[in-house]
Formats: sequence, C-alpha cells, structure tokens
Amino acid sequence: MGKWKLPTVGDGKHRINEQIRVTPIRVIGADGAQLGIMPTDAAMEQARSLNQDLVEVAPNERPPVCRIMDFGKFKYQQKKRAHKGHSHQMKIKEIRVRPKTGDNDIMVKVNKAREFLEHKDKVIVSVVFRGRELAHIDEGRKVLDEVLAKLEDVCKIETPPQHHGRRMVCTLAPK
Repeated sequence: MGKWKLPTVGDGKHRINEQIRVTPIRVIGADGAQLGIMPTDAAMEQARSLNQDLVEVAPNERPPVCRIMDFGKFKYQQKKRAHKGHSHQMKIKEIRVRPKTGDNDIMVKVNKAREFLEHKDKVIVSVVFRGRELAHIDEGRKVLDEVLAKLEDVCKIETPPQHHGRRMVCTLAPK
C-alpha cells in the first residue's frame, strides 16, 4: 500500500495559516501597511478577526514575511496574471493582386489587409504576373506602390518590394 498524504491547504508554493510554524514573523496588513514583527499566533488571531488568511510571501527572509489577505482571491489573480502572457499569435496573411486589377477591387484588398494589420497579423502583398503581363512589370509596381501608399498609416514595410519570377512581393508588419 502507498503512503497517504495529509491534504494540503494552499497551492503548494505558499504556506498559509496553520502551515506557518516559524515564530516570530514580519506581518503586512490587508491594506499593505507594515504591522511589524510579532508572534505567529498573534498574527493568526489578527487575520481571523478580519476573516482573512495569513500567507507566507517571503519564506527565505529573516524573519519570514507574511501577509494578511484573502488567499482565494490571491490565487485567482495569480492565475489571471499567468494567462495574460498568452497574447495573440502573429499569423502571415497574403493579399494577391494583378497588374490589371481595378481600383475598386484594389480598395477591397486594401481594406482586408488593413483589417489583418489591425489584428496584429503580418501581410504579404504580392502582384502575380501571367503570360504577357511580365512585359509590363512597371504596371505591377504601380499597383503595389498604390497598395503600400494606402496602408502606410497602419503598417511598416518589413521587406521592400522584390521581384521573384512571376511575382512581385512585399511584406508588411503592423505598427
């Protein structure tokens, strides 16, 4: 048979209430005020009178520092703070246009790119050339410059326009 353990109160990292065996301790009140160094029993009585817990926050100090607080609320705030670090994962979105794309169609693409950038995603703007359009690279460059001009208030150019075979590509990052 395995050994059984006493159920622990707390989260395993902080000693609370009866788990604090060291005496004397430095006590911080519920409002953050220093209450001074006192015996553990007296601090425990003070915490109970306020319907709070006595939590050891700095066990390695001499004397250890304990705080009078609502331990459930403290654990909730710590958990909330830990999840706050998980921010938006940046994705790469692509907008494709052609040298002969009309002005209204370009505006639709620009608005979609603006939406992506405001959502903190990177955007790759690519102009795709087909067939004889390769003879008119300057037309594709004009379209790309127009898109960049309309998005300059919400983005910065990460990689300048480059020509790769049948495509002209530019990467934009949110400001």
